[in-house]
Amino acid sequence: MGSGIAAHLANCGFRVTLFDMTRDAARAGLDRAKSLKPPHFATPESAARVEIAGVDQDLEILRSADWVCEAIIEKLDAKRSLYERIEPYLPETAMVSTNTSGLEIALLKDGRSETFRRRFFGTHFFNPPRHLKLLELIPTDETDTGELRRATELLEARMGRRVVPAKDTPGFIANRFGMWAMLHAVHVAEKLRLSVETVDLLTGPFLGRPRTASFRLNDLVGIDIMADIAANLRDRCATDDFTPSLSLPKSVEHLLANGHLGQKAGRGYFMKEANSISTLDLETLLYRDSVEADLPSIKPLQKLPLGERLAKTLELGDDAGEFMRRYLIPTLKYAHAIREEISHNVQDFDRVMMWGFGWEMGPFAMIDAIGPEKVGIEGGHFYRQNEMRGHHGGWVNQKHEPEFRSLAEYPLKEKLETFQVRDLGDGIAAVSLTTKLGTVGPKLLEELTHWIGAHKGPFVIANEQRSFSVGFDLTFFRDCIDAGDWGLVDEGLVALQQTAIALRSRACVAAVHGYCLGGGFELALGSAVILASPEATIGFPEAKVGLIPGGHGTALLRARSGDSAKTMVDFASRVVQGVTVSGAYEAQRLGLLRPHDVVGLHPDRLMADAREIAKTVKPLGEQSFEMPVGPLGGMIDHMLAELLAAGKISEYDKRIGEHIKAVFVKPTNWQEALDWERKEFIELMQLGQSVARIRHMIETGKPLRN
Repeated sequence: MGSGIAAHLANCGFRVTLFDMTRDAARAGLDRAKSLKPPHFATPESAARVEIAGVDQDLEILRSADWVCEAIIEKLDAKRSLYERIEPYLPETAMVSTNTSGLEIALLKDGRSETFRRRFFGTHFFNPPRHLKLLELIPTDETDTGELRRATELLEARMGRRVVPAKDTPGFIANRFGMWAMLHAVHVAEKLRLSVETVDLLTGPFLGRPRTASFRLNDLVGIDIMADIAANLRDRCATDDFTPSLSLPKSVEHLLANGHLGQKAGRGYFMKEANSISTLDLETLLYRDSVEADLPSIKPLQKLPLGERLAKTLELGDDAGEFMRRYLIPTLKYAHAIREEISHNVQDFDRVMMWGFGWEMGPFAMIDAIGPEKVGIEGGHFYRQNEMRGHHGGWVNQKHEPEFRSLAEYPLKEKLETFQVRDLGDGIAAVSLTTKLGTVGPKLLEELTHWIGAHKGPFVIANEQRSFSVGFDLTFFRDCIDAGDWGLVDEGLVALQQTAIALRSRACVAAVHGYCLGGGFELALGSAVILASPEATIGFPEAKVGLIPGGHGTALLRARSGDSAKTMVDFASRVVQGVTVSGAYEAQRLGLLRPHDVVGLHPDRLMADAREIAKTVKPLGEQSFEMPVGPLGGMIDHMLAELLAAGKISEYDKRIGEHIKAVFVKPTNWQEALDWERKEFIELMQLGQSVARIRHMIETGKPLRN
C-alpha cells in the first residue's frame, strides 16, 4: 500500500521519497510497484518522481517534508516505534498521518509530543490508490481542526481524493460495515446452498454493485485479509449484536487452510488454469467447471430502477427472493443499527460504500428507494431534497459542494433526440450526449451540426452516462453493407468530418471520461481543448473492425505530424494496431491527446474544471498541412513488416496498414486528406474480412483477428 500511495502522489505531480527500513528494501518496493498490473504509475515520468530512502540512514530527508505518510505493517507497536524514531526529524509544519484499515488512531499518539499530536491523523486509502478515489480521514480528539481542514483541502484539490471524515471506531465505516456485508453474503449462500455463480449474479450489477459482486470481490481482496479484518472486528466489537456474521464461513476456513487466498494465489473461490476457470462448490468444497447462473425471475426486472427492482425481487418466491430477504434486509438493518456509532451522518456512510466499494447507492439511499417500510425500518425516509435525517432526529442540510457537481445536476435548457443542453452558468452551455454509450450516428451529427451553427457562446461537450462515447454506430455501417449503399456511408463520414470541423470554429471544450473511442474521439479532437478524466480510455480501435478512422481522425493524425515522417509512422503504427490507451496521461505521452489538452486530476471535478477552461478557450481555427521530410512510404512499409514479423498484426491488419499509408502519403493538402480518408474507409468496408470483423463485433462485443 505504501508504494501505491507513493505512486499516486507522483502521478499527481508531487516529488515523493519512498522509505523502507533500508534503501534496498525501498528499491524492491518501488520495482514491484513499477511492474504491477494494472500499473500504479500513470507514466514512466511519474515513476521518475519517486526517490528511495532507508530509515537506517536517510532520516535527514524528512526535514524537508510537507507530509509524512506512514503506511507500514498494521501493528501498534511497530508504528509507535517508528514514530519515536522519526519525530526528531519532522518539521513543525509537516502533516503526519498513519494509513490503516482499522487500527485505533488514538492509541498511536501515546508518548508523542504536543506538536506531533496536534497534526496527527489517520487515513484509510483504498487499494489501488490510483483507481479508487475514497479516503476515510480519521482525526483523534487532539487533532487540530485547522490541520484537518488543510489536509482535506490538499487531498481533494491536489490529490484527486473524495474525503469522508470517519469516527475513530473499529474498521471505521468501510471495513466495519463492508466486511460484515461481504461475509454475510457467504454465510447466506452456504445456508441456502446457492452456487457462487448464482450469488454473484444477484450481488453484481443487478444489486447496483460492480461486476466483482461477492465472491470475485472476496478473491480480489484476499481471503487472508478478510479473515484478519474479521478477527480484529470480532475482538473489538464484542457487544455488537450482529457480530456472529463476522465468524468465518466454512468455505473461508477451507480456503485459508489450503492456502487458496484468492487472486494473488491463483486460487480462491475461482481458480484459473490456462484458459479455463473453475469455481469452488460451496457444498463439496471442490473445484468444478464454472457454469452460467440462470434466474429467469430476475430477467424482467433488470431494466427497472434499482429501488423498484429490489422491492420486486424481495417479493419473489424463488432463490432470488429468498437470498435477498436473508441477505439484503439484514445488511440494511445493520447499517441502520451502527450508523451513529461509526459515521457523522448517513450521507458520509453512503458515500463510503459508493466511492470505496462502487455501489450505485449507499445503504440509506437504498432503504429510501426500496421503501423503509418494506425493509422493516421505522422513522421514514433518510433523504429529502437537499436535506438528510440527522442521527438524533430532525432534518439537516446535505453537504453543498459545487466543485463536485455532476453534469446531471445543472439546469436543463433544451432537449433534442440525441443530446440535451444544460446551463453551466456564466453563459456556458453543456451539450450532453444521450445516445446509448454516446454512440455517434447520422441523427446526432445532424442535430449537433445545426446546434453548433446556431449557438454562438462557449460550450462543453460531455456525457452524463458512464462514458463519453464508444464511437460510431457499427449497425449503421452493417446496414449500409447489407444494402450495398456506399454513397450513404460516404454521407455519414462527410457528416462526421464536417461536424468535427465545425467544432474547430467554436470555443468548445470536450470533457471526456470512461471510453472516448473512434468517432467519439474524432468529435472530441474537433474541440479547442480536451479535458480528460485521468482514467479515461482513449484511442482509435477501428482496425479491430477492419476499418480506419474516417471522420477526420486519420487525416488529422497525418496533419498533426507537421513535416515529421517519424511522427507520422508512429501514428500509423498505433492506428493499424487499433491502439487504445487506459489512462489520459499515457494518451498524452503517446500523442493521442494534443500537447495543450488537459488531464483532469480529479474525476469528480470534471465539469467544474471544464467550465473554467471554457471561460477563456479560443477556437482551433483551420488545420494546417505540411509535406513530410523523408521517405514516408518506405518507412511505413518497414514498420508494417516489423509488426507482422513480431506477430503484433495479422496479414489482414497489414492490408489495413496499406490503406492508412495511402492517406498519409498521397494527399498534398488538408481537403485531399479528408477525401482520401473516406475513400480508403469505403474500400476496406467492401472487403469480406472487414465485413466479418464488423459483424463479429456487433454480435459478440469482441474483436475478430482474421
